[in-house]
Amino acid sequence: MYDERVVSGPGGRQLEIGTIGPSDGRTVVFHHGSPGTASLIQMLGDLVDEFGLYVLSVSRPGYGDSTRVEGRVVASAVADVHAVLDGLGRDRYVAVGWSGGGPHAIACAALGAPRCTAAWSLAGVAPMDVDFDWTQGMGPENLEEFALARVGGPAYEAAMAQAGAAFGDATPATVVSLFGGLLSEVDQRALEPESTRAMMAASMRGAFRTGWRGFFDDDRAMFEPWGFDLGAISVPVAVWYGGEDLMVPASHGRWLAEHVATATPTYFAADGHVSLVTAHARELASAIANAGD
Repeated sequence: MYDERVVSGPGGRQLEIGTIGPSDGRTVVFHHGSPGTASLIQMLGDLVDEFGLYVLSVSRPGYGDSTRVEGRVVASAVADVHAVLDGLGRDRYVAVGWSGGGPHAIACAALGAPRCTAAWSLAGVAPMDVDFDWTQGMGPENLEEFALARVGGPAYEAAMAQAGAAFGDATPATVVSLFGGLLSEVDQRALEPESTRAMMAASMRGAFRTGWRGFFDDDRAMFEPWGFDLGAISVPVAVWYGGEDLMVPASHGRWLAEHVATATPTYFAADGHVSLVTAHARELASAIANAGD
């Protein structure tokens, strides 16, 4: 059964966490996308019981009821994760990150070892200072967002506020249209089940419960150095990426596969950003359950 609550984090900050799965299961820390909240782990449903997984997610600062941390970087997530794990009396874990959560899962692999024993980046973004066009192949909404982000200032903040207002009112009936040109055909099909749309919409609403600054801070964190060396990672990192992804194009996955020291890439040519997870959730749960300690 899914449980959501607020706990105390580093410096007395509030952290919103969600948990699902058997308490004696393998600990999995799931890093949600941008924007999003911990509630998205409900999409794993019955798989957590079937594969013996105890899944924890922490809504990043500024999302849900987690206290905002202005100027946070990707590496900052590790201290929050470990503080929550300490409070729950749990030690070793596997990190999984989807989309904007991908870098945060890789951060756990880089800075959380040996406590973090493995990581999965699912359609995760690459750092901004890369040797390819970071936005090439993205849908129009992302192109507009990141063009404004590079300049910053009032126009960018106004766009973030507008996005927060729109996604903050997301419903199962509107969530597909809100993503607009960011959804390839295969991703549109992946969102046909109302239950999937309902979970996505709830995560979006939760992300903007206290405003749009969490989304803004996630963007800014992507533009700054992540705070660790990808080439020095020592634990296994699985890099999954899709050929029909209009949110995080396959070029990001290819770059991560070449630059994360321990990467094992898996290319899903026919999948997009959403279907990469929805169509392969069982495969993912099995891989996590069978990963070595």
